This record gives sequence, C-alpha cells and structure tokens, in this order.
Amino acid sequence: MSCVAVKPPSGGRWKVDVIRQLKRRDQRQHEAFSDLIRHYSRMLEKSSISAGFLRTARVPSGPESLSQNDRLKTMTGELACQVVALQQELNIKQKVLEEQQSRLAGAQQGASGAQAEEQALQARAAGVQAANAGLKREYDALLLLHAAADARVRAETQRGAELLEDVIRHKQQAAARLNSANERRSRARQVTLQKDLRAAQETPITMDTPVSTSPPTDPPERAHTRPFRSASASSPRILTSIKELFERKRRGNSVCSVDQEAFRPGRVCVSARVPVRARHSLDAHEQGINAVRFSSSSDMLATGGTDRVIKLWDVQAGQLNHRGTLDGSAEGITSIEFDQTGFKVLAASYDKSALLWRIDDSVPKVTLTGHSRKVTAARFRGCPQQVVTGSADRTLKLWDLQKAACVSTLQVFSYCSDLVCSENAVISGHFDGQIRLWDTRTASCTLELPAQGKVTSLDLCSDLRQLLSCCRDDCLQLLDLRGNNRMTLRAEGFKCGSDSTKAVFSPDGRYAAAGSADGGVYIWSVTNGDLQTCLSGKHSASISAVSWSLSGDYVVSVDKSRRAVLWSDI
Repeated sequence: MSCVAVKPPSGGRWKVDVIRQLKRRDQRQHEAFSDLIRHYSRMLEKSSISAGFLRTARVPSGPESLSQNDRLKTMTGELACQVVALQQELNIKQKVLEEQQSRLAGAQQGASGAQAEEQALQARAAGVQAANAGLKREYDALLLLHAAADARVRAETQRGAELLEDVIRHKQQAAARLNSANERRSRARQVTLQKDLRAAQETPITMDTPVSTSPPTDPPERAHTRPFRSASASSPRILTSIKELFERKRRGNSVCSVDQEAFRPGRVCVSARVPVRARHSLDAHEQGINAVRFSSSSDMLATGGTDRVIKLWDVQAGQLNHRGTLDGSAEGITSIEFDQTGFKVLAASYDKSALLWRIDDSVPKVTLTGHSRKVTAARFRGCPQQVVTGSADRTLKLWDLQKAACVSTLQVFSYCSDLVCSENAVISGHFDGQIRLWDTRTASCTLELPAQGKVTSLDLCSDLRQLLSCCRDDCLQLLDLRGNNRMTLRAEGFKCGSDSTKAVFSPDGRYAAAGSADGGVYIWSVTNGDLQTCLSGKHSASISAVSWSLSGDYVVSVDKSRRAVLWSDI
C-alpha cells in the first residue's frame, strides 16, 4: 500500500513548525552524543567478545589460569575506568544539553515576545498610515481652499485696482471739466473786459462849463468847479481800477476765505539758540517715527510714524504732554506739515494718499488719492486750500482742498523724496541726484541743479534765498538761489541713516540741523560751515527727522526706535 502525503490545512501550520523544530533539536542532540554512542557501542562489543571468550574457553588450571585471570581483571578494570569516564562525559553532555534547552526555551520566549511586539508595531504603523492618509486628505482640502482664497484675493486686488483707476479717472475728468469751465469763464470775463474797455475808449466823457448871464460890467465870482476832461480807457488809473476790481472779484470766488487766511499769532524768532542738553525724552509711538513738525505758535508739535497715526504734543516748560491722536491712515506716515493758522495738519502716507485733519478732530477731513505709489511729501503752497504732493511714482500733483481734486500733474523724471514750495514755484529733490525747480503756472521744469548724491530732504530758508538739501553721500548742501553758490556741510561721524532723513534750517536761517545714523543731532553754522555742536546720548537708533521751533527755543529729534527727544539751551 502506498502512502499518500496529506497536506496539513493552513490552520495547522504550527504543527509543521513544531515537527521541524523537534527534528532540528534531535539532530543537534545526536551530534552532541555521537562520540559517546560510538564509545559505548565499542564497549558493548568488547564486553560481548569477553563474555563469549569466557563461555567457550576452558578454564585452565595452574599458573596459566592465574595469568588469564589477571589479564581479565586488568581488562575488566580498564573497561570499568572507561565506563566511569564515559559516564562523566555523559553527565557533562547532559548538563550542556540542559543549558542549551534552557537557552532555546528563552530564545523561543524572546522570539514570541518579539513577534508580539512586531505585530503591535505593525498595527501601530497601520494606524499611523491611516492617520497620515487622513492628514493628506485634509492637506489637499486646505490646498484647494487656499488656492480658491488666493484666486479670490487676486480677483479682489484686481477689482480694487480697477476701482482705484476708475476713481482716479473720474477725478481727473472732473478736474479737467472744472479747469475747462474755469478757463471758459476766465476767457468770457476777459472778452467782456475787452469789450468794456473798447467801449470806454470810444466814448469820451466831457462836461461843459456853465455860462454866466450877468452883465459883463458886474462879473460874478469865479466858480470853483473843475472841468472834466475826456477819460481814456487806456489811462493808468482806469487800468489799475479795473485790475483791482477783477482781483477783488476773483478773490471773492477764491477758495481762501478771510477766516481761513487768518494767521495764528506766534512767537517771532529774532535769534535762534543752539541747544545744549535734552529737556525731555520719551517713547512717543508704538513703532518707529518718520516725521516731526512744530506748529507756527511753537507750543505744539506733531509726530508721525509707521504705526499709522499722528500724535499731537503740547510743549510746556520743556516737557512734551500728549494732547491727542489723529488716525485714519491705512499705512505709515512719511511727512507732516501744519498750516499757517496751526489748526490743520497735512500728512503724506505710504497708502498712496495725503490726508488733512483739524487738530480737534481725529478723523481726516480730506483724503487726496491719485498717486500709484507711496506719497513721500505733502506741502501747503501759498493759499491754505492749495497743496502739492510728491510721490515715488515720479509725479508731483497740485490739489484743490475745497474740491478734493487734483488740478494739475507734473511728470518728473525720478523718485521724488521731498519738496518745498512757494506760491508759484515748487522745488523737488530726487533719487537721481537732481534738484528741480518747477513753475506751477506753466507746469514745466525751469531749472535742474545737480546734488552730491541721492537727495533725501529739502528745506527752504525763511528769506527764500537759500535751499538746504540732505544727501545720501553723508553731507548737507547749502545752495544760494540768487547766485547758485554752494556750501557743503560735513562732520566727522555724521552719516545719513536712511533715504528719508530730514534736515532743517533754524528759523532765523543761521544754523542747519540734521540727525545721524549714530543717534547724534549735528548742528552747523550756515555762515562759515563750521560744526557748532553734536547732541548725543539720547538716541539708540538712526535719527529720521528733526524740527526747529519757530520761536528758536527748541529742537526736537525722532528716531526709528520710537524715541522723541526735546532739546534746548535752558
């Protein structure tokens, strides 16, 4: 009968493993005792031979029998010794076998523990993989949401830019219509005046002297009447009267009212005093300060910083007392200016606009939008309702505050860093190292003056004869606008700290002051260009701007680390 091998079921695989392990154990034990078994087999063979020999052999008598007995005893003793030795080896092998069995049991136990740990790790890995798969799905969903949100942001940004362009275009169209209407009215007035002048010139005005009816022998007293001569329209007196009438009419329609042109009285500076020590220092803002300016009365100053607010401070007895905060700017402030009355504050901002506040109201009254990049400077020009702004978009814009509209745009040739202005002229400083003079009546550049480097600020002397410029080549320049004479102000240790560092004249025009990157305030004499003093020890960061009070008593400096310091000689 042939034997057919039956394949154990998959569930009985452990039986096969047990049989295989038993066979391996038997093989190892057989190898360990193979020598012992071989010696034992040889001993059995010898003992069987001895037994057969004893059975078959006759027992001799006499001395021969004794010698055989001795040999048998000797052989039996040897065999007994071998049995004892083999027994000892067997015991040793038995102990080794027991130790190996104990190690095998420990190894099997460790293997079972490792197998259980492996199963636990596999289960843990499966859980981690499932968690990772869940996180991957969440991440993919977040990516989709982010892509959708990014698309919406881009769409809204594009929409906002289009809306801004529409607003600017509508304002430009409105300003163009207003300018066109004003020009038509002006031409109509001129035509009417010319007609009136021609009519007055063609129609003489005369008056006859009265004739006396009394007899000639009794002449009456001469009447003190003055005969009128014919008046010509070309007479200087008539032209002056008409011009005054036209000027009065135009002033009546001007945006500058009598109340608005009322000047707030302040202390007049006869001789500015060079400060020698700090009277008060404080952290004026939550972030760096970019601009500072005294009011015309010198009893108040304004500071503006990257924290998007303007703070007003009362100057009393050498102390700065917080008066109020003007907010409404969407980004940091770049420049500040008071009007002549001291009741309005004009500021330029990084949010591409200029804003106007009243000092008693924190909400801006007028917001001027139209630049495509940050506005770096905003100044009043002549009338308090006319403003000039300069921007990084390489334009200067003239604004009418009453209409909150741009009335003219000057295309400049470089980034405008600062500007100063009078009634009909604007002087701008640029990053291409040029200072340009503009005639606002013709909207054209009339003069270009080269500077020593990138211009960071401009200031005009009170007598309108000298221009002070600060440049990135670590020097200040004095320019005589009458003769184009130049003087360079330098000092050891002075370094222009940023592209917007501001330098100013003293109110009497005898000194120039600027802040340095090392935290010192440097003051020069305009007469001979010598350094008068360096005020240090209060600023730990680069000074961004300084301002000199119109009374000449105080100088204030601000830096990029929120610090404002009031200096005086008292």
